[in-house]
Amino acid sequence: MFAGIGGMGYGLMQAGWNCVGYAEWDKFAHQAYEILHDPEKRMWSAYDVRAVTDDNLRLLRDERGPIDLLAGGFPCQSFSIAGKRQGFRDATRGTLFFEIVRWASVLRPRHLLLENVVGLLNHDEGRTFETVIGTLDELGYVGEWCVLNSAAYVPQNRERIFIVASLRGSGGRKIFPFGGENRNALKQFSDGEGIAYCLDTGYAKGIAATGWEKARRTHIIEPIAVLTPDREEKRQNGRRFKEPGEPMFTLTAQDRHGVAIIQQGRGFNKGGLHETAPTLTKNSWEHNNHLYDGYRIRKLTPLECFRLQSFPDEWYYKLKEAGISDSQLYKMAGNAVTSVVAYEIGKRLIQSVKEPTL
Repeated sequence: MFAGIGGMGYGLMQAGWNCVGYAEWDKFAHQAYEILHDPEKRMWSAYDVRAVTDDNLRLLRDERGPIDLLAGGFPCQSFSIAGKRQGFRDATRGTLFFEIVRWASVLRPRHLLLENVVGLLNHDEGRTFETVIGTLDELGYVGEWCVLNSAAYVPQNRERIFIVASLRGSGGRKIFPFGGENRNALKQFSDGEGIAYCLDTGYAKGIAATGWEKARRTHIIEPIAVLTPDREEKRQNGRRFKEPGEPMFTLTAQDRHGVAIIQQGRGFNKGGLHETAPTLTKNSWEHNNHLYDGYRIRKLTPLECFRLQSFPDEWYYKLKEAGISDSQLYKMAGNAVTSVVAYEIGKRLIQSVKEPTL
């Protein structure tokens, strides 16, 4: 449910789950999901989850067999600090949680996996989250939850709450908590060496998902994360710039973050650290010492945003070839679940079922 372009689903599938159906109302995201994961249209699919009747769901269950997992990142704008925080009072988005409840009441999956912004925890002084957990309990599901940060795997500070709810009496081990940095997980999403390259510049290919240590060890570049370059007044937790090596600000559907790169000494290029960053260019080393008044910053490309979500580069090229605009690609990346985080949860969940289906 609320599949987007399949960030959560891809991570689960990499962990060994088999996806049998998806629902996504945004026509561009739905098109992208189909291109990336279901080009032959073999899966069950829907647009508006509210338009899927109970009979439709029973037919899905009868045709596909028992559903072990129902997953979805239900719309978060109602609970986000960036939104109006109307919660369940938002008639179009906030109430979609109860569509998850309706689907689960019919499909009766063994597990539910839900994702949302951290603001869900304290919205309405905690009463909204209490309603979520209490409703799942009334439905027969025992819930556990954990706040996970994508920065443990990719250079993006993205805290999200994940809820795993299991049918009462179904057994299985607890999924949370788990922590630490499991770089081996990146092998599922990168070049096979546990490195997910992020910056899309010729000389900067060494910038890796391991917090850019590899690039820094070469004494060549110091990437600096910049919040929405075209909105100078905007701040995230009071900050507009990160320190070199810190993860990128959280990707969203609305913001277009940027990067400034400080060139350090190399050969004939004297380099050095400056109060202002050298001009960011694609190729020549010497050009990066040309200074402007203030910082010279460029926006992240859609490909870089996909990499920050641990998506394969192939996704970007397929969607570009299909004619999907950059503005939609930015939105898709900002709305998505980081795949490698879903993978870590999925591989723990899979131990609780014998023949997993998503």
